[in-house]
Amino acid sequence: MEHNHAHSHVDDSQSNKQLTIAVVINALLTVVQIIGGVFSGSLSLIADALHNLSDAGAIFIALVARKIGARPSSLTHHFGYKRAEVLATLFNSSTLIVVGVYLIFESVSGYLNPEPVNGWIIVWVAAFALLIDLATAFLTYRAGANHSMNIRAAFIHNVSDAMASIVVIIAGTLIILYQWYVVDLIATVFISVYVIYHGALLLKQSCTILMQAAPENISTSAISHALNDKFNIEAVVSIKLWQLDDKECYCELVISSRNVIVLNEIKDLLHNNFNIENTIIEVQPITIKAPLTRSLKK
Repeated sequence: MEHNHAHSHVDDSQSNKQLTIAVVINALLTVVQIIGGVFSGSLSLIADALHNLSDAGAIFIALVARKIGARPSSLTHHFGYKRAEVLATLFNSSTLIVVGVYLIFESVSGYLNPEPVNGWIIVWVAAFALLIDLATAFLTYRAGANHSMNIRAAFIHNVSDAMASIVVIIAGTLIILYQWYVVDLIATVFISVYVIYHGALLLKQSCTILMQAAPENISTSAISHALNDKFNIEAVVSIKLWQLDDKECYCELVISSRNVIVLNEIKDLLHNNFNIENTIIEVQPITIKAPLTRSLKK
């Protein structure tokens, strides 16, 4: 157990360094894309730059939130600071939606007031962006995309950035070959919709956790059936589920029983079958009023 704990700290340190590198290279990419967008007159290139800037900010906020979330519980914060990452996700997803809506507005404005676009600058800058996006996606994946909602969101964002860069390259190529300037605006809308889509998904996920909704992948009826099948209890009175973050689930369980129940066995069942890490169990004693009443009627 001690070895695993130490290993976890080493992994966290390495992943934090990877996230820091991802922030730096995305910030530099944003500067390059904005300069390229201004000189080429490409709105889609500036749109992609703003998307990359929001991703750099998202990774930075996720990095800070991870460090805050690692702090232990205190006298005032009994559950610790793990929801700092959920709050960071809420902020990042809201920002993504705002950016996406703004870019759509700008694309419509650009369509109504068209300007010439330099396709070669678009293609070269977008190709450079594609390399940076792929490198950043690799870094965020290695930093723990499989274990953290924030890091996974950053990974998905960078994959979508890579796709957006491909779209921009295609748009620039069509401008060079056929002078289809409207393609630049279509690419902007495409990128914007992608940004809004991912922002909405993250917003829903973070709000679900903050509103203490039950996890979607756990059925209370399945828990009730499992407890009734395995243990000799009278009834499952109440089951309340909520998440502390995107990984840790809590359960408050109220049961009625005449027999002494081995509570640890119930906790093991919930952990092994439903991946619930923390369970609060209250046992309500069975009153003898109802049986007496039935016997008197007889």
